[in-house]
Amino acid sequence: MKRVLVLGATGSIGASTADVLLRHPDKFSAWGLVGHRNVARMAELVAQLRPEKVAMTDPEAARALAEQIGREVLAGPEAAEALAAAKEADIVVAAMVGAAGVPSALAAVRAGKHLALANKESLVTAGRIFVQTARATGARIVPVDSEHAAAHQLMRTIRRKELRRLVLTASGGPFLRTPLERLAEVTPEEAVAHPNWSMGAKISVDSATMMNKALELIEARWL
Repeated sequence: MKRVLVLGATGSIGASTADVLLRHPDKFSAWGLVGHRNVARMAELVAQLRPEKVAMTDPEAARALAEQIGREVLAGPEAAEALAAAKEADIVVAAMVGAAGVPSALAAVRAGKHLALANKESLVTAGRIFVQTARATGARIVPVDSEHAAAHQLMRTIRRKELRRLVLTASGGPFLRTPLERLAEVTPEEAVAHPNWSMGAKISVDSATMMNKALELIEARWL
């Protein structure tokens, strides 16, 4: 039985992780959940998964959640880092959004954890540090993003000399067929309306502008 800590439990990756945990109770248990401000969603997850540890990086949200669920809720970014380094966690799913997720992901690597990495900014901003630290501690970094996960699985089945290049695909986002002259007029509401996926605002905008692909290229360089 592997004990799992989910950083960014209330987001889309967190929802997918919760689904896996619920489907495979014989293999995984939710040891800890970390969210940011979504008190209602975290309360649902706590009821479903019954984790030993719960934290919210926003202190006010932590207080509100503690009152709602009637149990201790750790607060602040430092709580996420402490849980990521805790000996009880076998697997750490790093799914916090943006640079805010880097310190806790790095804490997991420093502690030699199995890190399921969905936070692109970790490798974009500190790829060399993550890779060097993982080599020193024996941590394993496994990509969660669909493109990198597919490449990771593929490269485990073939010899390196058989590989000439890897192509990172893109769905195109909401502006795939938008004329260039109209791009200056698009609205934030249009940018977050991804035609294929339901995601948070930041990743949706990054997808719409293709910035997400640029981040994935940098991420792939370190993986």
